[in-house]
Amino acid sequence: MPELPEVETIKNTLKLLVKGKQIKDVSIYWPNIIKKPTDTEKFKYILTGQVFRDIDRKGKFLLFYLDDDVLVSHLRMEGKYSIHQSEEPAKKHTHVIFTFTDGTELRYNDVRKFGTMHLFPKGYEHTEQPLSKLGPDALANTFTSTLLYEKLTKTTRFIKTCLLDQTIVAGLGNIYVDEVLFKASVHPLKRGNELTNKEIQAIQEATVLILKNAVQKGGTTIRSYTNSHGEMGMFQQHLSVYGKEDEPCITCGNPIVKIKISGRGSHVCTTCQKK
Repeated sequence: MPELPEVETIKNTLKLLVKGKQIKDVSIYWPNIIKKPTDTEKFKYILTGQVFRDIDRKGKFLLFYLDDDVLVSHLRMEGKYSIHQSEEPAKKHTHVIFTFTDGTELRYNDVRKFGTMHLFPKGYEHTEQPLSKLGPDALANTFTSTLLYEKLTKTTRFIKTCLLDQTIVAGLGNIYVDEVLFKASVHPLKRGNELTNKEIQAIQEATVLILKNAVQKGGTTIRSYTNSHGEMGMFQQHLSVYGKEDEPCITCGNPIVKIKISGRGSHVCTTCQKK
């Protein structure tokens, strides 16, 4: 699943590709992707004639700002956006097509069909689900060690599980949580209420540092992720622990171990990240 750096990269490339384009028509081939309104004809009617004015991001969600409405999109596991000329044949698994007045199209492709789209009038996008329950974006000024302390010290859940919880902080997934906890020297099985102030501050600082670095490098290419130009991210070359099972730790040289936490694979150096 694309995490914050990948979605940020997609946002930035889509801005260059669709900002200022007017929607002439919308074609929907898999209606289950459209969550609000559930009436796909209404969805198409609302969007037709509107212009993409800006694109933003909250956590792993893309926010397409139009003249009157906001389209909130989540890519889930395999969702991808790409720009094409209208005469180009659509690839298999293309489920939504936004046709523009200039003869180009924004196409949404999703092999697993898990992606979602919600349409809200401007000003209401943050007041309802899916955005209303999100915690602060991991790169927003509101994501502070003080806020993190308040949330973590009240729970006995593992810190790995907490950081994957989008209501605590929005944008982190399995890859970057492993990287953050290694950078902060915190074992993923340590519980929230066991963490010291110093450890929580280290987690917050590592989160910001690693995510900003990943954004600069275009995200991490794991499996089939590419940005909207079809370009692969390069941060995978800078991963410290994720996917490094049995490889030597870059700090101490001991092998990285892969363990299961709440059903998720987690990579840890048991020497540098003592429980």
